[in-house]
Amino acid sequence: MGKDNIAVGLDIGTTKIVAMIGRQNEYGKLEILGIGKSKSLGVHRGVVNNITQTIQSIQQAIQEAEANSDYKINDVVVGIAGQHIRSIQHSDYISRPNAEEVIGDADIEQLIGQVHKLAMLPGEEIIHVLPQEFRIDGQAEIKEPVGMYGSRVESSFHVVVGQAASIRNVGRCIKSAGLDLSGLTLEPLASADAVLSQEEKEAGVALIDIGGGTTDLAIFKDGIIRHTAVIPFGGNVITEDIKEGCSIIEKQAELLKVKFGSAWPGENKDNEIVSIPGLRGREPKEISLKNLSKIIHARVVEIIEQVYAEIKEYGHEDNKKKLIAGIVLTGGGAELKHIKQLVEYITGMDTRIGYPNEHLAGDSDEEISSPLYATAVGLVMNSIRNNTKSATPLVEMKKEEVVKQPEMKVEEVENFIENEMVTSDNDTESTEGKVKRSFFDKYIEKIKEFLDNAE
Repeated sequence: MGKDNIAVGLDIGTTKIVAMIGRQNEYGKLEILGIGKSKSLGVHRGVVNNITQTIQSIQQAIQEAEANSDYKINDVVVGIAGQHIRSIQHSDYISRPNAEEVIGDADIEQLIGQVHKLAMLPGEEIIHVLPQEFRIDGQAEIKEPVGMYGSRVESSFHVVVGQAASIRNVGRCIKSAGLDLSGLTLEPLASADAVLSQEEKEAGVALIDIGGGTTDLAIFKDGIIRHTAVIPFGGNVITEDIKEGCSIIEKQAELLKVKFGSAWPGENKDNEIVSIPGLRGREPKEISLKNLSKIIHARVVEIIEQVYAEIKEYGHEDNKKKLIAGIVLTGGGAELKHIKQLVEYITGMDTRIGYPNEHLAGDSDEEISSPLYATAVGLVMNSIRNNTKSATPLVEMKKEEVVKQPEMKVEEVENFIENEMVTSDNDTESTEGKVKRSFFDKYIEKIKEFLDNAE
């Protein structure tokens, strides 16, 4: 991997937006060149509900990342999540007229194309079809059918479905922020890339990414993605409960959760009390840490039970589907004190906290190796795999006398993009190997086409 391949990941979360610039060093590790983050305004439970505010938050994070790295960002790989994402398992087959010919890419494309035609609910679209094991003339558990002989080719598929409008809104925000969209990745898959080892994926593992607005689940077994789900609750509902239960403002509730919160009420003694300053000269409030952890415990139990119901639905209790590597917790919610012990207690499964530091270069900032940045690190890794040159050094730009555009309002940015910017020609359609790596390669063309034809 050449050092010229600068990759950029953009994690549009409910509480924060993170822009991360990185490249692969000579040892194959990820070197983070710059990071920018901003408070996420206009996103609720992973879904954009205010375009203008989201654009401004994206621009703020991008500008900070550019200032920290001395690179100009051109395009980004974006994480997609939200309560509208769901997955289904589906099986399909094709009959080949000539069994004497070897199975080729065209046959696999035909089979995948059939699945793309499945009827969906109004407003929903199939975002991606991921083949799992193949079966040829009754011979099962074939992972690579290309090059084999057979007349009937069948496969089980993991189909990811989402609201088309929600995904297009994300694309609109990226374009209006003056950026190109080079890829879309399902957020739990990006997090999985950053924190899971290949051995864990083979043995069977459930990745739980506890974000601000949603909790994402991705289950792997035999190295293949088996199940994905998005639970529409995250860290924000815990903060909301603390706010209501202790009659304090949201900012104070968030600070209480981060500094003193625990998912295990037994840890705190009855006489442990924290004093919160009153508003505008009012008396300070005294809050018992035991009560605080009881509030947190109740909500975390609810989130984990919903996730565990999804794990059971996948069939974890079946011996063949058993998740030997247990659970890996990541995301901002994984930093909550004693959450690992609580998850082990509820599920009875081995649990660890997932840090993205395994893939990071040794001299990386300690803050970046926090579970909070797992998705952003995974998105940068995804961008590197796609060989994108997503950012240009400012020094190079000055040499080429590239005139930097002055700061513009959102409307001006939109006009500029539509009238001035020329999108680069996309590469020819990716091979199946690339399809497996990048979850949304085909779908992204549809989004670009839609945005280009939109007003």
